[in-house]
Amino acid sequence: MKQFKKIPEFKSEEEEANFWDTHDSTDYIDWRKAKITMFPNLKPSTCAIPLKFPEWLIERLKFLAIKSHTSYQALIRSFVAKEVQKQLKLLYRNN
Repeated sequence: MKQFKKIPEFKSEEEEANFWDTHDSTDYIDWRKAKITMFPNLKPSTCAIPLKFPEWLIERLKFLAIKSHTSYQALIRSFVAKEVQKQLKLLYRNN
């Protein structure tokens, strides 16, 4: 079994950020034991990104959104979030 190094104590967030910029976390943390954690009360920050979809796809998304009583943008976010979670589970299951 791999022996992990002790994580040093940091005087500031900047010092910690500099440390992790130059060190491999797998020398300090057994990521195989990591668990997905949810922080339901945190408001996530958002970032707008430009995406181009074919018009037929937008129309179908709008149709589905109306049936779901939501906006098509919220529906897209939901679809992407579900797929990301699915892919992460597959990734961690295979490691």
